Amino acid sequence: MEANASVDMFSKVLENQLLQTTKLVEEHLDSEIQKLDQMDEDELERLKEKRLEALRKAQQQKQEWLSKGHGEYREIPSERDFFQEVKESKKVVCHFYRDSTFRCKILDRHLVILSKKHLETKFLKLNVEKAPFLCERLRIKVIPTLALVKDGKTQDYVVGFTDLGNTDDFTTETLEWRLGCSDILNYR
Repeated sequence: MEANASVDMFSKVLENQLLQTTKLVEEHLDSEIQKLDQMDEDELERLKEKRLEALRKAQQQKQEWLSKGHGEYREIPSERDFFQEVKESKKVVCHFYRDSTFRCKILDRHLVILSKKHLETKFLKLNVEKAPFLCERLRIKVIPTLALVKDGKTQDYVVGFTDLGNTDDFTTETLEWRLGCSDILNYR
């Protein structure tokens, strides 16, 4: 009997809190709608111009990324090219692979998809047999390894498939989430 009374009281308190929160959100929305209703033509025109300028800048940024090799997943031939590529882009994912490693081919499939979806990040691959110095310097011991480079500095690594559920059947979304955790791509 006493338990029912406390459950009822808790339920009423929760209901009151929910009603108050809903009322606050509704008042905020009403004030925003009122602001929009009171805008005159000049204010609407300024708002429109601001939005158009933001769209122009976004398009310009997209073109700049494409001109730097973003939007595609490609192999770089040497260590020297790695340093050049990393210098010219803010965010880079580099897959250190070996042709004979089956799991590298699995990772390739996912990276092709992500490179087209996330233009803000450059996606590269480098054969470890052609980059022994770089592998030593970055301490790459397990293949496949993704080096996540931001502003010219190696930020993080995805080593093998451990962070991807420890399975060969991980989804592209899982890899996307993992790269987003390191802020190397814009994950939503």
